[in-house]
Amino acid sequence: MADLLGTFEQAVLLAILHLETEAYGRAVLHQAQEMLKRNVSAGSVYTTLDRLEARGLVSSRLAEGTPVRGGRARRYYSVAGKGIEALSDARSALTAIWAGVQLPSEVQL
Repeated sequence: MADLLGTFEQAVLLAILHLETEAYGRAVLHQAQEMLKRNVSAGSVYTTLDRLEARGLVSSRLAEGTPVRGGRARRYYSVAGKGIEALSDARSALTAIWAGVQLPSEVQL
């Protein structure tokens, strides 16, 4: 089993999977925010994307620039086979950790 993914890394990978062919940086940012139900900094998403790509969990490609973007290229991401495997490992680990655990109906603080 590879190193387990953190929650944020999982959210970024799952955002890419959800967005399919439209997984570019800002779209991944917005999808991750929606999934996590909280604000996320753009820097944290781009840093995570770079780290995931360095680990071989995602790949990216540059698309041609458009006039709307002032000719700037847009980088699109996709989850690599290693990324799918890492997500599967993370889900399996969480399932194993939670196996047989039942939370009390009332929590006393």
